[in-house]
Formats: sequence, structure tokens, C-alpha cells
Amino acid sequence: MVCGGFACSRNALCALNVVYVLVGLLLIGVAAWGKGFGIVSSIHIIGGVLAVGFFLLLIAIVGLIGAVNHHQVMLFFYMIILGLVFLFQFGVSCSCLALSKSKQESLLSGAWGMLDNETRSTWEKRLNCCGFFNKTTPKDRGSTEHCSAECWESSSPCITCGVKMMEHADEALKILGGVGLFFSFTEILGVWLAMRYRNQKDPRANPSAFL
Repeated sequence: MVCGGFACSRNALCALNVVYVLVGLLLIGVAAWGKGFGIVSSIHIIGGVLAVGFFLLLIAIVGLIGAVNHHQVMLFFYMIILGLVFLFQFGVSCSCLALSKSKQESLLSGAWGMLDNETRSTWEKRLNCCGFFNKTTPKDRGSTEHCSAECWESSSPCITCGVKMMEHADEALKILGGVGLFFSFTEILGVWLAMRYRNQKDPRANPSAFL
């Protein structure tokens, strides 16, 4: 069987959808990791990545079922939705990579300002940091500032929470943007392959049946 036949197209489409499942899980996992540092609430682009990962995972499962069964209707909707996912994923990925550090800082600073004292204390303990980008120091015991981080209690130098959150935000955006942008182009291949496979004759089917 030469590559390009029915079986080859089916296997290639199945393999491509397995890759989409893995990419969808990766996007969801990294976005959830970013959410663990409170990034999603302030950088809404990552919320879009969660949506892309979910829909990519869902459409990949539909594509797998459609490819295995050579289901005409499922393959048709697979092509349409995968094309829409490509457009949305391409836009979100470019936005992740294009978001400047000053914009990230502005978004995170706004989110930090809306947190209550208890939530700030929780993040200071978790990240072992003090304040956002303020210049207060734990060695200044005359200061009215208070910090819940371990470094403050031990009189050790404390990194501001803004610096740590910026590191995590920048890393998450680069991973999500790079992975999303690279695999978005493979979705064009997926649409073409599904269209080609959908119009091929199943040798196991009734010869008198259409497609």
C-alpha cells in the first residue's frame, strides 16, 4: 500500500490527532501551572490558552473517532472546528509572545492592588517574598510594613513578589506562545488531511455505497 492510500491517510490522521491530544494537555497543564501563581486572574490571555487547550483536546477526540470509523459527518465538523481553533490559537499564541514586560507588570500590579491583606499574606508565604515592587526591607524594623514571608521573619534579604511573579508569568507566556504557535500550523495539515481522507473510498465498504 503506497502512502497516500486509504489506510495511510487514516493512520496519519490518527497519529496527528494523538499529537493534538498531547498538545492540548500540555497547554492546559502549563496554563493551570500559571494559574497556581495567580497569573490567569491578571493576564487574561492565559485564560484564552485554557480554552484553546480544551477545544483542541475535544476536537482531537472527535477526529480520532471520525478517522477510525471514516465517519463523514464527524470528519466534516472536525475540519470546520479545527480551522476555527487554528485561527484562535494563532491569535492567542502571538498575543502571548507579543505581551511586553511593562504590560505584564501593569496587569500584575493591578491584580496585586485588588487583593485583600489575607490573600497577599498567603502569596508572600508561598513565594517567600515581600510586597510587590516596593522597596521596603525586612531589616528596617522601624517600618510599619509587615510581611508574612519566612525571609522577613529571619531578617534575610527578601525578593519582592512582583519579581517572582514576573518570572513565572514570562516563562508561562513564552512556553504557551511558542508551543501554541508551532502546533497551530500543523492544524492546517490536519484540515487538509481530513478533507483528503474524507473523500477517499473505504475498501472495506460496500462498493455500491457512496464514498
